[in-house]
Amino acid sequence: MTNLFNPTTVQALRDRIQGEVLLPSDPGYEEARAVWNKRFDPHPGAVVRCRSTDDVVAAIGFARDHGLPLSVKSGGHSYAGHGVADGALAIDLSLMDSVEIGAERKRAVVGPGVTWAEFDGAAQQFGLATTGGTASIVGVAGYTLGGGTGYLARMFGLSLDNLLSVEVVNAGGRVFRANQDENPDLFWALRGGSGNFGVVTSFEFRLHAVGPEVVSAQAFHPLEDAREVLRFYRDFMETAPDEVTVYALAMRVPPVEPFPEEQHGEVSLVMLASHCGDPQEGEGVLAELTGFGKPILAGVQRVPYTVLQQGFDAGLAPGPRWYSRAHMLSEISDGAIETFLEYAAALPGQFTVAYFEPLGGAIGRVDRDATAFPHRDAAYELHIFPGWTDPSHDEALMRWAREFHNAMAPYATGGVYVNLLDRDEEPRIPNAYRANYDRLSQLKAKWDPENLFRINHNIRPQP
Repeated sequence: MTNLFNPTTVQALRDRIQGEVLLPSDPGYEEARAVWNKRFDPHPGAVVRCRSTDDVVAAIGFARDHGLPLSVKSGGHSYAGHGVADGALAIDLSLMDSVEIGAERKRAVVGPGVTWAEFDGAAQQFGLATTGGTASIVGVAGYTLGGGTGYLARMFGLSLDNLLSVEVVNAGGRVFRANQDENPDLFWALRGGSGNFGVVTSFEFRLHAVGPEVVSAQAFHPLEDAREVLRFYRDFMETAPDEVTVYALAMRVPPVEPFPEEQHGEVSLVMLASHCGDPQEGEGVLAELTGFGKPILAGVQRVPYTVLQQGFDAGLAPGPRWYSRAHMLSEISDGAIETFLEYAAALPGQFTVAYFEPLGGAIGRVDRDATAFPHRDAAYELHIFPGWTDPSHDEALMRWAREFHNAMAPYATGGVYVNLLDRDEEPRIPNAYRANYDRLSQLKAKWDPENLFRINHNIRPQP
């Protein structure tokens, strides 16, 4: 197979595209093959840096005609590192980064290489936004196709709930428009089915009036107070308006001012909150949160929406090795709190975090079979993700995450958000889709019967 990746054979592909085809010996190959999670160090046979839909068509055709494995990289932030694979032909969409904002109609049309920083920056020029990732360095494409939770999700639904239309290239190299009226079955599958059904080359989103200022709050509590804080958090979210999202995280206190020096590096329970509605109302609502207990540090402030969206960027910058385990929960019970704190007290790894994310609101007002994303009745998501840099620590940190995850299973629904699955979780893929899995498998057989798009959390075509 690798003999197909030689200058003579690849030249035929180069002659067909506007972008670049990079072999291992070419300048730019090392950058193009890199993925965010440094647990993975893939060496594809070639990388096609596409500039247009026609380039994507040509790359898919080349892989199909030569029987090559094919991977697709947009932002490259998959926990499972699926964007690039050893020996595969990798489609890199990062150059397809156009952003068009239709302010009057409240619409955005963006390319698959766009990050949320680029999207938010363009939309906020008109005081508009849609549900986007809480780290602005994340790509729009993979995030949306898997679901898309974030600060605005309880107000406006998941990112995929705000998706109006897509242009997609299927495994046969044909270009389709998919929306509620055209190819609605494909549109249903793409909203949650991740990269299983084709390569999306254009996304049209619904926008909403947001900002330019929103309210942000944080409260760091010592671990000995975490039990009471989590109970307060649970009660607070039960009556919180849709404008409010609060993440409850176990993390180490940053070794910087203004945190007290004696707390630097200590495990803490942190509430990070936003209110994306009326700022004056938001300040009052979030003051209740920061006023609880005796925090190490707490505060409420107005910030630009774009600043809120960049809050997790530093902690998720490229460099560390990451491992992921996640659950959906219908509630945070006392037993869940005790188990969470038992494992969070250790929190191994320099960058390790475990957190609860609230769902509900507009997310839960969509029928579970309206899109491929089925977890409409979940109240929370639990995400455990150790982060470290030394490869010799791989086994210990991954074991801790698996044990933590297994201990939390009795308090979970059995479902999992597909974007948070790691590479070693193939048996859990049906759990990401629950009752929608059979329909997705049938549609996979229609749109990708040979399973060309299989380097992902794969939905196998139904025989």
